[in-house]
Amino acid sequence: MAAGTEGLEGIVMSPSQISMNVTDTTAWATAMNNLGIAPVRLTGPPLVSDPICVPAFDHGLGLMTGMAPVNPMMTGISLLRPPVPPGLSVVKEIIHCTSCTLFPANPNLPPPATRDRPPGCKTVFVGGLPENAGEDEIREVFEQCGEITAIRKSKKNFCHIRFAEEFMVDKAIYLSGYRMRLGSSTDKKDTGRLHVDFAQARDDLYEWECKQRMFAREERHRRMLEDEHLRPPSPAPIVHYSEHEASLMAEKLKDESKFSEAISVLLAWFERGEVTRRSANNFYSMIQSANSHSRRLMSEKAAHEQEMEDAKERFKNALARILTGFEQIVAVFKAASKQKAWDHFSKAQRKNIEIWRKQAEEIRNVHSEELMGIRREEEMEMSDDDYEESPNKLAPLEESALAAQARALKEENDSLRWQLDAYRNEVELLKQEQGMFQRMDESHTKEQQLQFQQQAMQGMQQQLLTLQEECRKKELELEKMKEENSQVQALLATLKEKEMNGFTLSVSTQGSQTSEGCPASRPLKSEKEALLVGIISTFLHVHPFGANIEYLWSYLQRLDAKISSGEIEMLLSQLPHMFKQEFTGVGATLEKRWKFCAFEGIKTVSQ
Repeated sequence: MAAGTEGLEGIVMSPSQISMNVTDTTAWATAMNNLGIAPVRLTGPPLVSDPICVPAFDHGLGLMTGMAPVNPMMTGISLLRPPVPPGLSVVKEIIHCTSCTLFPANPNLPPPATRDRPPGCKTVFVGGLPENAGEDEIREVFEQCGEITAIRKSKKNFCHIRFAEEFMVDKAIYLSGYRMRLGSSTDKKDTGRLHVDFAQARDDLYEWECKQRMFAREERHRRMLEDEHLRPPSPAPIVHYSEHEASLMAEKLKDESKFSEAISVLLAWFERGEVTRRSANNFYSMIQSANSHSRRLMSEKAAHEQEMEDAKERFKNALARILTGFEQIVAVFKAASKQKAWDHFSKAQRKNIEIWRKQAEEIRNVHSEELMGIRREEEMEMSDDDYEESPNKLAPLEESALAAQARALKEENDSLRWQLDAYRNEVELLKQEQGMFQRMDESHTKEQQLQFQQQAMQGMQQQLLTLQEECRKKELELEKMKEENSQVQALLATLKEKEMNGFTLSVSTQGSQTSEGCPASRPLKSEKEALLVGIISTFLHVHPFGANIEYLWSYLQRLDAKISSGEIEMLLSQLPHMFKQEFTGVGATLEKRWKFCAFEGIKTVSQ
């Protein structure tokens, strides 16, 4: 505190080095009141030391001369501001720039509020800017925090600033609460209180997500490398069986170091079914080699058992020595407990000696019981060995020789039986293969027959379909013929009636043209014919140039789908006084047209 007050010799307010005495409290209070700031009590040591300040920061712009100023732009790779130690008040200084000056806020006021920091935030919101502040002044103030990549200024006295790194945002947040004044003007438009806060930008979020994905890829790659490093090596591929490989496997089976590898290959050959009548002898020799390895294993087991017995013997001897030592220690405690020496010890010493004696006796008893248990186990094992060896000692040498011969004969008998089983298996396999071939031939012939039958069935179905279509066509033709026959019969009947009534047909000729005589009209037989005559008369009256029979038929078919063109033509020909037929066109365009002529007949009759 004393060192801080001794260094307050002057205040630098501008580049012209206008100074005033700090000890003059009235001048200091007047200057703060003119700026609209409450007096600041400059107490406490500097927040950061000079070596960790920003290298580009000019220390000549400080508030106080004679001592290192406090730099608000603190460095560090952390994304969060360093915590302020408890009990230490944060002291901010006036920051002088070329075009503006930043005055700190009252330290008694609460710190400015900020929103939650978005992930990967590199953009800050700066509000409360002076109305006359331009982009150059803003860049000059905030470039001390770090490299600026973009500034987006609004007309409403705020802007967004994007920095190159994330830790630069923390330095900019430190300027929140400062009052900014442009030059030496006291105009309201040239002053403003800065509010700096975190801003959420899509570019920051996108870069942060890209970094997270990159870190995830690196982590997956690292884990993959670790898994590959920790993964056990793949087993060697199993070679295929051949005479040469079988001889090599037989040699490897005899070698103790390569036995496990060779036995795995032999098992794979058995599972693949490599055993045949030709290779049976080779496999039998390999089986014998594998069986001979059991003797080596038994000898190795005996060696390990001998080592175990030696280890037991050494352990027993060591335990006996330890037990002897504990006996000696207990004897010392007993000697110390006698009346001659016991009276000379203090009460505390007697208590400790008694405790030590009890512990030594307990440990001695435990070791003695363990040693007795080992001896009892050895006695039991010796009795079992004697019982097993007694029949062998009584057996004579002749019986042992006979037993050896019997074992040899048994082994030979077993080998012959195995060969016989192999031959039987080979014969059964041949029989199965032959039966399989026969079944395959039978199934093949059956499949061919089935295919032929299916083809024949398909051909018959096609023929049946064609016959059905022809039958339908014949039926349709028969129906048409019946209709035409009925029409002809009806026409004949009308002609007969007309002849009986005395009507005849007349033919008249005029010049070179000959006109066909029109038969006298007959009365309509049904209501349907009358309805058709009315509809046709209306249709032809609308078409004064006439219409061909197909046009009439297409129109009437909408009303009656069963009507035919022949019926329509017969009906029109039966009423010559109402409808007449004319030929129009020349050559290939010659066409028959029917016209409505009933009104002409009425006129001729009236005349």
